[in-house]
This record gives sequence, C-alpha cells and structure tokens, in this order.
Amino acid sequence: MNDCLNGSSGNEFYLITFSMASQAQVYLFWGILIIYLMAMSGNLIIICLVCLVPKLHTPMYFFLCNLAIVDVASTTTSIPKLLAISLTHDHRISYTGCMIQLFFFVLCADGEIFILTSMAYDRYVAICKPLEYHMIMRKNMYVVMAASTWIVGALNALTHTILTSILQFCYSNIINNFLCELNSVVVLSSSDLTSRKVFMFSEVFLISFVQFLLTIISYIFIFSTILKIRSSAGRMKAFSSCTSHLIIVILFYGPLFFLYIKPKSEDSKEQDMLLSMLYPVVVPMLNPLVYSLRNKDVWEAILFVTKQKKTNL
Repeated sequence: MNDCLNGSSGNEFYLITFSMASQAQVYLFWGILIIYLMAMSGNLIIICLVCLVPKLHTPMYFFLCNLAIVDVASTTTSIPKLLAISLTHDHRISYTGCMIQLFFFVLCADGEIFILTSMAYDRYVAICKPLEYHMIMRKNMYVVMAASTWIVGALNALTHTILTSILQFCYSNIINNFLCELNSVVVLSSSDLTSRKVFMFSEVFLISFVQFLLTIISYIFIFSTILKIRSSAGRMKAFSSCTSHLIIVILFYGPLFFLYIKPKSEDSKEQDMLLSMLYPVVVPMLNPLVYSLRNKDVWEAILFVTKQKKTNL
C-alpha cells in the first residue's frame, strides 16, 4: 500500500478466508449457513424458554440465557460476512466495519469468559453450600454479576477498539482471518507495538487465565464435595447438574488455549483459521445442544410452552 490506513482514511481491509476451489466454496457456504441457522435458532429458543417459563427463573438458567445472548451476538458478528465472502468472493471490509467487528468480537469473548466463571460459581454454591444457596445466589446478586459481565466486557472491547483504531497500517491491509479478530488486525500495524503487546498480554492474563483458574478452582471444590457424598445416586445427581457447564468450558477454552499457545507458522494458517472458527461459529451452535439434549428441565419447558400455545389456540 502507498497510503497508511487509519481512522481518517476511507480505505479497506481484505479478509483472507479458506483457499479452495469454486465448488468447495459453495459447500462451505451451505455448511456455514446451516451452522449459523442452527446456532441462531437453538440460542433463541433457550432465550425464549428462560423468559417464558417460570420454572427456569433460576440463577443457572439466567446465566444460560446470557450465554445464549452472547452466542447470538458472536455468530451475527462473524458469520454473515463470511457467508457474503463465500457467495460474492468480495473480501473487502471497510475500516469502520472492521473496527465494529473487532469491538463485538472482544465483547463476546469477554462475555463468554465471565459468564462461564459465573456459572461455575453458581454450581459451586449449589453443590458445596446447598443450605446457603438461596441466600447467596439471591436475585440482586446474580443480576449484578451478569450486568458486571456486560459492562466490563464493553469497556474492555471499547478500549481495544480505540487503541487499534489509532494504529497506522502502512505495510499491509490483508487480514489472514475470516473476521477482524484482535491479534490478526494488530499484527499488521506499522506502529510501535511494544507497549501494546505488554498491555494485551496483561489483559489476556487477567481476564482469560484468571477466570479459567477460578473456574478450575470451583470444580476442584465441586468434585471434592461430590466424592464425599455417600450414596452413588446422590453423587450422580450432583455430578449431572454441572456436567453440561463443564462440557461448554472444555469446548470454549480448549481450542482457545491451543490456538494462542501453539507456535505460529506459515504452514499452519489454514489450521489456525479452522481453530479460530470454533469459538465464534461452532461453539455457539453446540452450547444449546449440550444444555437441551440431556436436560430434563429444558425439555419440560418446551412441553410447557407447547401446551400453553395449544391452549391459547
């Protein structure tokens, strides 16, 4: 590029997606569209059920509803643009559009991390301190926890977006990713990134690693308490109440840590892109399935809403 890209310019970034033949692009389009529709419908069903069914007005399902909102926002931020690229082969994204996508990417990532930690704490109190559960997890407590998640996530996303928008991009405007993910954009900058990298490392450590550690500590106490339960039926009941959340934690953190810890190389760019698709594309589709397929409360809620609808007709 001859000119530097910055907030005052009208230039564009170019998103590099998977390199494949035209026929394969068609299959990619339909595959991603099906995943998107499944993710949207599954999470919207969860949101509606939690809002409509009184039995689901509990802290656990309140956090699940917030997780579904994050998943809806996450998929809507990334997938429509990827579908448009697959269909039109137009890889351009405006500078403003890229910054907006970056903002929501960071917001949704932070939101999922904090909500998963809140859900782990909820399961810890439910299993380790059952007699105090309703006193600790009262309504104003879990509402404040959820509100803090969104406020902190929005402030952090805004900070990263502003810091990124003031960078200069003089060498390249080609993003080796299917969306404007933070690291993929920052690495292109021609500005001095020393202080920025220190800030990003500190922020990732405080948010991602510390929250993950809190989640692990919660489950250490949970499993320790479960093992002390004398009856096998009691142990199974206690364990089944937190397995859905544990599966979601593994689905989210597993690819995330592998993507950021493994060494970067030119040969692994396609693999990195596949891994980066798991968080904003695949995990939001799997989350409602994990909670609905093995959750009796969710199936009973579906039956309740169906009966109510038939009665009203």
